[in-house]
Amino acid sequence: MFDLSDEQIAIRDMAREFARNEILPGATARDQSGQFPVDIVAKLGELGLMGVFAPVEYGGAGMDTLAYVLALEEICYADAGVGIIMSVQNSLAGWPILKFGNAAQKEKYLTQLASGQTIGCYALTEPEAGSDAAALKTRATKTAGGFSLTGSKMWITNGPQAGICVTYATQDPALRHKGISAFIVEKAWPGFSVGKIEEKMGIHCSGTSELLFQGLEVPAENMLHEEGKGFTVAMATLDGGRIGVAAQALGIAQRALDLSVGHANQRVAFGKPISNLQAIQFKIADMRCRIESARLMMWKAAALRSKGEAASAECAMAKLLASETANFCAYEAVQIFGGYGFSREYEVERLYRDARITTLYEGTSEIQRVVIARNTLGG
Repeated sequence: MFDLSDEQIAIRDMAREFARNEILPGATARDQSGQFPVDIVAKLGELGLMGVFAPVEYGGAGMDTLAYVLALEEICYADAGVGIIMSVQNSLAGWPILKFGNAAQKEKYLTQLASGQTIGCYALTEPEAGSDAAALKTRATKTAGGFSLTGSKMWITNGPQAGICVTYATQDPALRHKGISAFIVEKAWPGFSVGKIEEKMGIHCSGTSELLFQGLEVPAENMLHEEGKGFTVAMATLDGGRIGVAAQALGIAQRALDLSVGHANQRVAFGKPISNLQAIQFKIADMRCRIESARLMMWKAAALRSKGEAASAECAMAKLLASETANFCAYEAVQIFGGYGFSREYEVERLYRDARITTLYEGTSEIQRVVIARNTLGG
């Protein structure tokens, strides 16, 4: 059993209150409109939730990864679309700069991200490089002042809104992972443009787009880490991103369970609440068991990351268990609601759509199994 610190409990409770009072009431409207939640994101920044583990000197909360996932699960309980904006800001944009950036990069970019004044994104995936990230084709050509980037990225969460982008390019595709370097780029620079905006099944208020780099001039000082070490940055960052998706998935799953319990206790069939039916009871029991198991795995992975320990397998296990739990719980919630669950008038329909993405991004369930198996087998 985990003994949470007073600080961890405090940030969880603060996030819970904010999520249920200010995020949850507008979740359905945001799902329908697809509007990016500018005001909510600003408040998340004010509360320190856009830079949970960024140091205080950079405007962050200065807390650990466990505190982060505790808060993120609460946000995603209310709206997974809002939650993934927070997750990308912390895990995928802020963390690699904190871990691999130099003092000047941290001062310039972490401060902007932690405040929420500037949105960040992580641009790795390409049309021909998804699960096989080492196959990326975006080229980095050396120039007198740094590098010129040319290529395209796709499925970039926060892409339409991001002002800061942690991205990856290769000097020679034949070198695969050994040729990749990481860069911090700014949307305002010439050669950076937003391409196609994706219309998605769920998490509608979170923007997802293509990013285009056409001779994007990047100063030498904006290389992140060392030349040819970008794949190391990308993979280490994905470990933390997977914990973020686990928290998102658990927020969805817990909401599905809570709504199912409420409905089962109120809905009457055959003269009594359907919660008296063993078929419903078994569904509720299975949902709770899976949620509790996945949450403990997520907490373990987060605790290891907080200590600075290698936890790739644990992060993959947390993401795999939590994402598949979210899909299971959302499915069962629709089943418990019956025909009502198929109607957009009821929240479980949105949860069902939102849950689906959790087994896809930050590495599919199949990729998580590859990571876990290789770690277990010693590969």
